[in-house]
Amino acid sequence: MTLWNKIRGILALVGIVINTLLLCLPLYLFALLRLVLRTDKAQVVLSRILVLIAEIWIGNNNMIIALSSGIRWKISGMESLSKDQWYLITCNHQSWADILVLQKISNRRIPFMKFFLKQELIKVPLLGLAWWALDFPFMKRYTRAELEKNPALKGKDLETTRKACEKFGYFPTSVMNFFEGTRFDEQKQQQQGSPYRHLLKPKAGGAAFTLGAMSGHLRNLLDVTIIYPPGTSRSLLGFLGGAMSEVEVIVQQRVVPAWASEGDYENDEAFRARFQQWIGEIWAEKDALLETRLNA
Repeated sequence: MTLWNKIRGILALVGIVINTLLLCLPLYLFALLRLVLRTDKAQVVLSRILVLIAEIWIGNNNMIIALSSGIRWKISGMESLSKDQWYLITCNHQSWADILVLQKISNRRIPFMKFFLKQELIKVPLLGLAWWALDFPFMKRYTRAELEKNPALKGKDLETTRKACEKFGYFPTSVMNFFEGTRFDEQKQQQQGSPYRHLLKPKAGGAAFTLGAMSGHLRNLLDVTIIYPPGTSRSLLGFLGGAMSEVEVIVQQRVVPAWASEGDYENDEAFRARFQQWIGEIWAEKDALLETRLNA
């Protein structure tokens, strides 16, 4: 990555920050109205307005990225998707840029994409309140030690998240979950003993938690594969600053089997094995796809 790439990347990042500051003002205003107007009808209308503001924010970011990066996009698999469906989205995770790529391909093509977030992230300046206003579900996960110390907490994490997801039933929503849980690098791959060439092991428990929390709403899985040019910087500044000439995105729509949202991953060994096998098969196909594309 050249110095010019870094400068362009920093300028783009400044533009995104300014865009965020400007659009947070109307977002907070309508979020305040949601606290005052508590009827179901008002909540649905205001939720749609908040999503519209978020889509404008993403659209502005996409324009900034187009100007700063000059990336050629090669996108396939989005043709048959709809804003009238609920989607669970997963993707191989390589860079902070992955989120911007996902927002680029999904904005106004499918329902607004939301992430499951750790409860502590609500304290993040500006964004924490924005995520709350947009009904991003905040998760409270208890460790095994906490559950052993206080058995009454068992199941509370899922129930808390399920309540946070109740609003998703009002209109279609897309929920994003990086199955790997963290960004890929060769050191992590070796530490894990990952059987995949280009992926870390998927954390099937997180996927099971997401499906269980959504109470059966998620019946479509969008399996997204992002392919950055080999040998180029995958950093956020590299992405924003034009260090990549092309980005390929392949989207495969899969059906989420009904049983996948109905079992007890923590306590049912047979269900856990079945769920892990399902996710493992998806990951093996994704790894083979990456191998083919990267060696073409």
